[in-house]
Amino acid sequence: MAKLEVRNVEVEFHLPRSRSRLTALQAVDLDVEAGEFVSIVGPSGCGKSTFLNAIDGLLPIRRGRIRVDGNEVRGPGKHGAAMVFQAPSLLPWRTVEGNVRYGLELQRREASPEARERVAGLIDLVGLRGFEHSFPSELSGGMQQRVNLARALAVDPELLLLDEPFAALDAQTREAMQFELLRVWQSTRKTAIFITHQIDEAIYLADRVVVFSARPGTVRESIPVPLPRPRELSIKRTPAFMELFDRISGLIDEEGRKQRAATGHTVGAG
Repeated sequence: MAKLEVRNVEVEFHLPRSRSRLTALQAVDLDVEAGEFVSIVGPSGCGKSTFLNAIDGLLPIRRGRIRVDGNEVRGPGKHGAAMVFQAPSLLPWRTVEGNVRYGLELQRREASPEARERVAGLIDLVGLRGFEHSFPSELSGGMQQRVNLARALAVDPELLLLDEPFAALDAQTREAMQFELLRVWQSTRKTAIFITHQIDEAIYLADRVVVFSARPGTVRESIPVPLPRPRELSIKRTPAFMELFDRISGLIDEEGRKQRAATGHTVGAG
């Protein structure tokens, strides 16, 4: 049984101003195996983040089914998923330790010795030892996202959902965080689904890159990434990496052209 099973999923939004409906996702089928790292890319507006929110139970689906470990997703917080958003969304009045501990407090598990050890271990794992008592305002953007990641991992999720978590970072910090995320993932082997606009980021991180079509989004192609692990950042300059980049880029460009033709736009896929 796959860790995540998605079958014929459709998500539709009601647009009150125009009194119309917008189909964001249609006939999405996807299986993700336990311990697999899957990146999802596609043209802007194809429903990548919508798909992640549906997996997390934050959005209702119009038809189809989403199952985690065979159990149907019927709402947020009931199927062992943890989300890492683009913005860290840390509680500013809490220290690093307090933010990482927050999810455990909601589960009423923070007082156990095991929980305290877990928080300390995760702070160490994400490279923030010595910053336990620092507040978010005292941290850089990259450090805040490390806290965000540790907070998600603290609840020991079945699924780690990452929605463009490095999009707000500068290029150098972003690459450093990609390397750090892989290091953390190698240690935890959590089943991960990562949304990004950056093709090189998607390839570098993933076991498989899923390309979404133009809206309504569906799976256009699922492409294995047969690059050896562990991966150094220098792997991005190898011929095998560039071949994957060109293939995925071509698919996204094609879907972007379809989307622009359908909407009457003549510039930029975004």
